[in-house]
Amino acid sequence: MSLNSTQIKAKAKSLGFHKVGIAAANNQEQIEAQTRLKNWLTLGYQADMKWMDNPKRFDLEKCLPNVQSVIAVALNYYTSHSQPENSEQGKVSRYAWGRDYHKVMQKKLKALARWLDEQAPEARSRYYSDTGPVQDKFWAQQAGLGWIAKNSNVITRDYGSWVFLGEVLTTLTLTPDSPHTEHCGTCTRCLEACPTDAFPQPFVVDANRCIAYHTIENRAEKLPENIDLKGWVAGCDICQEVCPWNQRFAQETDCEDFQLRSDHLAPNLAELAQLSAETWDQKTRGSALRRIKPEMWRRNARANLGKDGT
Repeated sequence: MSLNSTQIKAKAKSLGFHKVGIAAANNQEQIEAQTRLKNWLTLGYQADMKWMDNPKRFDLEKCLPNVQSVIAVALNYYTSHSQPENSEQGKVSRYAWGRDYHKVMQKKLKALARWLDEQAPEARSRYYSDTGPVQDKFWAQQAGLGWIAKNSNVITRDYGSWVFLGEVLTTLTLTPDSPHTEHCGTCTRCLEACPTDAFPQPFVVDANRCIAYHTIENRAEKLPENIDLKGWVAGCDICQEVCPWNQRFAQETDCEDFQLRSDHLAPNLAELAQLSAETWDQKTRGSALRRIKPEMWRRNARANLGKDGT
């Protein structure tokens, strides 16, 4: 069977993906994106996230030899609940309110890749969602899903930036979509709203100053003195919450897996500061929050409560 882009997009939509587009694997923009990534790494903006320097990020062929096309997908995860305003409660980023998105995305991506293999046995494919050495945001923009905004998130016209991204690499030569144009204009609300000045310039994030990095990836026993978490204990959504595109276009997801787990909204900081390994295990099963280990939860909670942990 000879597959075309229209058939592949229809299949992706039938699997539950909200947006799908296709990009040619080899293009001039990719070289420019690799250069930007190398400059970002040289400046040390990745903090201690050493996996960002994986050589495969600079050569898609190392992920899949003879790759010709990238099928990029997006899945809306937005739910309309609000963050707590009570200083005794912690804030958890929206992406982690429901089921672990890695599991949800990978199940759908695996189904799409298997279907491709069945329809075109001569071709090969490989899929990724966040955990692989692929520049997800770059390929999402190249495939026309949305544009990389000044806060470095991908904004879609349909769902704002409340989307998970993934891609299937394939050796099939497919008709590509046009890259998405950028529509941030002169707006700088996301940059101005960041309480830790984590944006040294538009479109660039310094992880060393990012609340999301410190609450999720920083394994140190203590956080830097100059980082005020502003109530956040898992991630940070400030730059997304103030975005006009999100305020206008966010819409409730129809994906049941991303519906709120009540114990993930507004956890009590005092209780988190004493979190046991047993309670952590129980509350984070099947959740992306499992990446944050018990000692990190306790550290994040105590940082919000004050130096004395009260």
